[in-house]
Amino acid sequence: MTKTKVGALQIGSAIASKQATVSKILSYEQHIADANCEVIVMPEALLGGYPKGQDFGTKVGFRTDSGREDFLAYWEQAVDLDGPELKQMCQLAKRTHTQFVIGIIERRHSSLYCATVFISPEGELTNIHRKLMPTASERLIWAQGDGSTLPVVATKTLKLGSAICWENYMPLLRTTMYAKGVNTWCISTVDDRDIWQASMRHIAYEGRMFLISACQFLEAPQNLGLEADWPQDKPLIRGGSVIVSPMGEVLAGPLYGEEGLICAEIDLDDIVKARYDFDVSGHYARPDVFQLHVDESEKRPLSQKKEP
Repeated sequence: MTKTKVGALQIGSAIASKQATVSKILSYEQHIADANCEVIVMPEALLGGYPKGQDFGTKVGFRTDSGREDFLAYWEQAVDLDGPELKQMCQLAKRTHTQFVIGIIERRHSSLYCATVFISPEGELTNIHRKLMPTASERLIWAQGDGSTLPVVATKTLKLGSAICWENYMPLLRTTMYAKGVNTWCISTVDDRDIWQASMRHIAYEGRMFLISACQFLEAPQNLGLEADWPQDKPLIRGGSVIVSPMGEVLAGPLYGEEGLICAEIDLDDIVKARYDFDVSGHYARPDVFQLHVDESEKRPLSQKKEP
């Protein structure tokens, strides 16, 4: 079987709490079940929230007590890998027989990571990818991932890889994942700009693979301290979830201005046909000229060795 169905759930984090966000996701259970997709991708920082517009009381060389309180409140909304929120997502995946790729803010001790988790149709959290390089002010609140979380996850017919938001602008990361054999590129993002759509079509065409980009949709800000500077008729994040073919053609979306589930039927034979004249990690590669070395070891702050 070369045909299957994939989807992107465009939804925003609930301001009230992470459990309120879980409830929003669960409200789409029937839609997810009816869609009968092999994989559904969800946006960046969906569980935990993307704090757009917040500064956490920081200027160069200067922090405030109120900013520390803001970080504590944000840390409390992050999720643990073995916590109840992801357990509920695992149960949802099992009930709907769907592979999920979900953007989360992961809490590890006192640090936070922007990550995506892979949850199998059997309801198991199988893999995680942590964002290698938080973008701009994100570095205030998110730690850097390392090369140990760059998985390719095999489903019934797909080979999934994940890149989060502006990681997609890291050419060597893309090269790494292409060489690993990804055929379906799963992107969690909050980038709602027009130029993002051009990037999505380019990356799908460059890798000659299917691409699923899921973006948050959030209404105009309320109780975020941005109300005075933000037009109340303009969403804070307008969406733009999209599904693209290996030839850079838009198959579904982009969806703007509302929440919703977009889906597309895909044919994996289209990947082979697209790579006939351009296989970026195959016949179009030049390993005799270019070589990429990737360190996939986990970087730990402490390494202990016991003397014999």
